[in-house]
Amino acid sequence: MKNLYRPLIKGTNWALAGILTVLGFNSCDIFNSEEPVEYGSPNADYTVKGKVVNKANGKAIKGIKVEYTSPVVPEYGAPSTSYQYLEKSVVTDDNGNFKLTANDFPGVIASQPVYISDIDGEANGSFADTTVVVDFKTAEQTKKGSNWYSGEYTVNLDVELREISKDE
Repeated sequence: MKNLYRPLIKGTNWALAGILTVLGFNSCDIFNSEEPVEYGSPNADYTVKGKVVNKANGKAIKGIKVEYTSPVVPEYGAPSTSYQYLEKSVVTDDNGNFKLTANDFPGVIASQPVYISDIDGEANGSFADTTVVVDFKTAEQTKKGSNWYSGEYTVNLDVELREISKDE
């Protein structure tokens, strides 16, 4: 009995293999879609650029550290770990200019604290540290996106720092 079914099973297997080969098969219609298949995560660049000047005389200040600070999750009072750029920072150039860019999920950042601090001691004068909250909801799109990349959103931020007297 065993040998009688063997040719039937072999024939059925060949017929099914032939049908699948002729008709083909595809999963989720990925071969006929107009969109390319991509792997990764949606992302966008968030840039803050501007100039740091002395509030008293309007002169540019070099050697000032500008950095993104860790946002705090209101429910828990702890820094958020979803932000990838917790340690992003730049130092102003000789003209007081800076450009700070971070990459994150598009639409996640509505506002972001930026911490500005004097790190060079008294080399260029002593200035009080400050924190500015940058609103990315009104940011200008400065670079177009494509596919997963949503582009670059830029906010111009000019900061005036108060000079600290030696008595303080």
